[in-house]
Amino acid sequence: MGMHPDSTILVTGGAGFIGSQLVIDLLDCTQHRVITLDRLSYAGNLSSLATHRPHPRHHFIQGDINDAVLLREIFSTHRPLAVMHLAAESHVDRSIDGPAEFIQTNVVGTFHLLEACRDHWQGREGVKFHHVSTDEVYGSLGETGQIGRAHV
Repeated sequence: MGMHPDSTILVTGGAGFIGSQLVIDLLDCTQHRVITLDRLSYAGNLSSLATHRPHPRHHFIQGDINDAVLLREIFSTHRPLAVMHLAAESHVDRSIDGPAEFIQTNVVGTFHLLEACRDHWQGREGVKFHHVSTDEVYGSLGETGQIGRAHV
């Protein structure tokens, strides 16, 4: 990732199906410190991290990306140089039945997270923000199956 090998990475949605595997791989395959932030909603399962939760380079925080105060606290305390943002409402049926929750988490929550990054990283180089999400956020792949990339 181009960061110092023992830098801190914040993983949102890190107790989810994909997020927990990412956290485990980061702890097993790098020297990075990992902060996992997860609301533990229907999609998060703390038992997915059971083997790695006590890891000395891992810190779990139960919380919501919509909590701007908590985000500021995480950034000032743990000083991550990278964010891997996987926290999102998913499952298309749920988005049809309750679109407000999707907008609150996937749009407004992402905005709060980006604002925290901008405030903390102002003028810094070498920081990374990776947004990993579902078709409810990005849309379907289309005929070519190519995934788009946003450059900021």
